[in-house]
Amino acid sequence: MSKGKKALIVAFGSRGDVAPTAGVGARLREAGYDVTLAADKAFATLVEDAGLGFHPLIGDARAAAASELHSDAVRDGMASRSGAKLLKAAKQFIRALNINVAGITADSGADIVLFNALGAAAYHVAQARGIPSVGLHLQPQQPTAELPPTTLGHSLGRLGNRLATGLIRLFERMYFADINDIRAEHDLPPTTPAATYRKQAAEQWPILHGISRHVVPRPRDWRPGLEIVGYWWPTMPSGWTPPEDLRRFLDAGPPPVFVGLGSTNPGNPEHLSGVVTAALRRAGQRGVIQAGWAELSTSDDDMLTIGDVPHEWLFPRMATVVHAAGAGTTAAGLRAGVPTVPVPVTRDGPFWSYRLTTLGVSPGAIRFKKLTIDSLADAVREAVTNPVYTRRATELATNIATEDGAGQVLTTVTNLT
Repeated sequence: MSKGKKALIVAFGSRGDVAPTAGVGARLREAGYDVTLAADKAFATLVEDAGLGFHPLIGDARAAAASELHSDAVRDGMASRSGAKLLKAAKQFIRALNINVAGITADSGADIVLFNALGAAAYHVAQARGIPSVGLHLQPQQPTAELPPTTLGHSLGRLGNRLATGLIRLFERMYFADINDIRAEHDLPPTTPAATYRKQAAEQWPILHGISRHVVPRPRDWRPGLEIVGYWWPTMPSGWTPPEDLRRFLDAGPPPVFVGLGSTNPGNPEHLSGVVTAALRRAGQRGVIQAGWAELSTSDDDMLTIGDVPHEWLFPRMATVVHAAGAGTTAAGLRAGVPTVPVPVTRDGPFWSYRLTTLGVSPGAIRFKKLTIDSLADAVREAVTNPVYTRRATELATNIATEDGAGQVLTTVTNLT
């Protein structure tokens, strides 16, 4: 029986990280679990709208994305001096985050803990408390010969596999900051990332991936316990209705093109907004521009700037979607059955751009450094006018609709508790 049992979900990251796990939390709550979700303070309303308890994590993801250091690293690349400075700052933050997550987990009284990659300190505290835990991932991060080494490895693939692998190991060590101090506080012996992975493999510790198997088939060389279970869909905000200006705009003409960069902030919003506006007009398309953290803004008879609008409502009404190819927005576009033009900026964007192109729902990605009026106009025109992309997107959406990713998580949690 799940009634009265407590579940803690740790979801550090942007909206694309938090919203799907809130959908998982809502399914657990419906089954009788008392669910608390720990996330960035900016997402308190999102979490509470899903009927979950909320616990803030340290930091401010939006402020970090808007920082000069982050913008410089996006502009210059992670292999630059700016990128090195950003990695140093990230290492210091992850050290503090690990301590924060460990404290939340220890004080939660949870009967089970679920967490994404940056909440991994919860694993060690759960081990000390003798309670089960589950990894919740939104992209493949485990080694396999069937995909790029990780999303990071795909992003850095042009630097060479050996260097990419070395940087992956650097990130793994960075995520492990202060873990042995945390383990000592809970009377656990010291360990290493490699020893932790071996233990998890031996125990078939579950890592569930909120991805459709039609989008990323489960690699055949993965160990038992690593599963592709289907997408986790965000809950609709309670009482939400579309803004009247958006309804009028959609009714006034053919389906427009969506453009939004979500929780990325590459800087220089005026220039970027101008490129987007000019490109859509050159492609002969109306546009719905989501401001997002990039602070895009444009307005005219053929363009409308919007704030947060649930993608599950908006995207089916678009001709195509242009976005930064984060995991959550990629999933929403595939669910809607519309073609995509990915513009990867940071993090997992290159991997999902690769998948969207491979799946045949996109004419190809535009690297952010190569984003121009011409490149965006050409890609949008191809995505909108070539029926091959729409047909493949429709087929994928039909297949994805048969899956119940959150239900698969519930089954695992129920079996463990």
